[in-house]
Formats: sequence, structure tokens, C-alpha cells
Amino acid sequence: MSKPAKANDAAKVNPPFEEALKNLEGIVEAMESGDLPLETLLAKYEEGSKLVKICQGKLAEAEMKIQQLEKNAAGEMRLKPLNLPEE
Repeated sequence: MSKPAKANDAAKVNPPFEEALKNLEGIVEAMESGDLPLETLLAKYEEGSKLVKICQGKLAEAEMKIQQLEKNAAGEMRLKPLNLPEE
């Protein structure tokens, strides 16, 4: 598999926050239309659930980075090393 194809696959699995949110909004609109058959609704719900988890993870990551900011002696903001708990 070529490098662009691998990068494209990675973007589908873990899209940027804005793209995931836009896709989620589209799914919600489609589901609210009431015109979808049950099987399609279930598939959309499953896809939406995955996108929600992606968005929540990206927001949690951003929040952790913000919490790690601290001022150094010169009063400049800097990022402290992130110490994640081992899983």
C-alpha cells in the first residue's frame, strides 16, 4: 500500500476534530429527518457513536495540554511534560 493511501486510511480512522464534528452533525441531521430505514438508522447511530468517542478523546487531550501549561521564571508560558498514567 502506498504512503498516501495509508495516510488517507489513518485520517478515516482518526479524523481531525473539526472533520469528525462535521460528520457527526451530518449524521444527526440525517437521523432527525425521519426518512431513513431502521437498518440505516442503526448504522448511522454506530458511526455517530464512534465519532463522539473520537471528539471526546481529542477534547480531553486538548484539555490535558492546556492544564499542563505553566509559567517559567521569566513569566513565559511553557508546556510541562505530560505524564500519562500507564494503562
